[in-house]
Amino acid sequence: MMHMFQAKEKVAVIDIGSNSIRLVINEVDEKRGYRELHNLKTVARLSNHIDDQDALTAEGRDILLHTLQQFEEVLRFHDVQTIHAVATAAVRGASNREEILQYIEERIDFPIRVLSGEEEASYGYLAVVNSTSLSEGITIDIGGGSTEVTMFKNRELVRTHSFPFGALTLKQKFLPNDDKITSSNLKQMNKWIEKQFQKVPWLKKEGENLPVVGIGGSSRNMVLVHQASINYPLAGLHQYSMSGRDIAETMDLLEKSSLSERENIEGLSKDRADVIIPAVRIISQLYNHIDAPSYLISNKGLRDGLLFEELLRDKTYPHFPDVIEESFYQLNREFEINPDYVDEVGNIASSMYNSLEPYIPKSYLHEDNHRLLNRAAQVLYIGEYISSEASSQHTFYILTNRSIDGIMHEERIAMSLVSSFKSKSMFKEFAKPFRPYLQKNSLKRLEFLGSILKFSYSLNRTRRNIVSGLGIDKEGKELHFHIYCREGMHSAFEEAKADKYKKHLEKMISRDVVLHFHEQSPVSAFSS
Repeated sequence: MMHMFQAKEKVAVIDIGSNSIRLVINEVDEKRGYRELHNLKTVARLSNHIDDQDALTAEGRDILLHTLQQFEEVLRFHDVQTIHAVATAAVRGASNREEILQYIEERIDFPIRVLSGEEEASYGYLAVVNSTSLSEGITIDIGGGSTEVTMFKNRELVRTHSFPFGALTLKQKFLPNDDKITSSNLKQMNKWIEKQFQKVPWLKKEGENLPVVGIGGSSRNMVLVHQASINYPLAGLHQYSMSGRDIAETMDLLEKSSLSERENIEGLSKDRADVIIPAVRIISQLYNHIDAPSYLISNKGLRDGLLFEELLRDKTYPHFPDVIEESFYQLNREFEINPDYVDEVGNIASSMYNSLEPYIPKSYLHEDNHRLLNRAAQVLYIGEYISSEASSQHTFYILTNRSIDGIMHEERIAMSLVSSFKSKSMFKEFAKPFRPYLQKNSLKRLEFLGSILKFSYSLNRTRRNIVSGLGIDKEGKELHFHIYCREGMHSAFEEAKADKYKKHLEKMISRDVVLHFHEQSPVSAFSS
């Protein structure tokens, strides 16, 4: 039987890990729109409660039960009906696993599913392939007691492997004394990790030169430390990219610090200060082992993989056909953007760019211009959700402070600057912190695209989609814009706004623009 979401249904995922136990509650609607409502975490360190017989001790069992009972109280209060509770390495590897599960399930109202290492890895892949535009890569998810890797190509899962070690177990094995981390300890650990990787031949044979995608808390913390160390101005971890040198410098910073110093390093959460070094060593070793070109962080992992499985349950495909398209769909719903407005402005901007192309300075030309104009148009109205009075500022703030699945950081900066364009002075002010992260000479190009988009926006001032086509003629040094309007539709408001915003365009192309509004459609009209 097909599962259809009701209006505003709540879906919870509980992730019982070796290091932490987390509850995430999402709200899902009948049109597959979703948003996170609650995200609660307990640092349980279940791996520390495994005895010499590999059994979870009574103390560990009670910590787990107490945490789940607290979660259950929250779930009841919020009337959550759909609950996916999964357990990973600590419970999976416990010799008394069945006994523990029975004990706990007799005392709570939902079942717990123990994931195999391969299942755990595949949920990580599902999260990455549904939230990034990567078509191939090696994912790595470092837990407390296990490390999951997958390889995907053409967006399809090709290989999975679960290593029976994690950040917590490596710390216990190689770095038992937090304040006595020696180069000898670290060399031993490196050698040992490398041996484990060599036991999985496909990693090197089939995974060489693929990007590494980090999943999970340890990966996130490494990136947070790196971002803080360079004062990175863009908010959001998802799809942030690091080079091998960035990883090495971050590792160096962490390893030169004592435990108490690490606890105060910006970006590193205190409960990971003792396990971050083994985690970064695992990432660094894998990066070098497969000679990866880059390291990308995915802020989406196991829990998101479980949510995506739920969202796609009725579909014939295991992942979204187009991640970026899906992201804009979710943004439209969240910020109540009318897709008709977006399409209209995007069509006008695209048509205008084509007509202007012979007169565009060479330094502004770029193969990505059309795509960037289209994507910036998609988020042009996002700031109006907060306030129409300062919509440009709100648009810029929202886009630079939240990730967009499928859009890499540099493109998000570019989109933010183009879609929020209002004036040259505001553009320069917005761009200031991001200059080091944009290619040289690209600022003028972005300003130009922003002026096209703002002018196109003015041609749909009353949101009646009155423009049916446009053309440009050159007369001397002047460019004459012929704007064709649908029959019987007055364009006075559009004309006033366009007259105001044409000056930005004139400055960018160093030509005077003369506007002509016609109440008829030429044959070359674009469809909108």
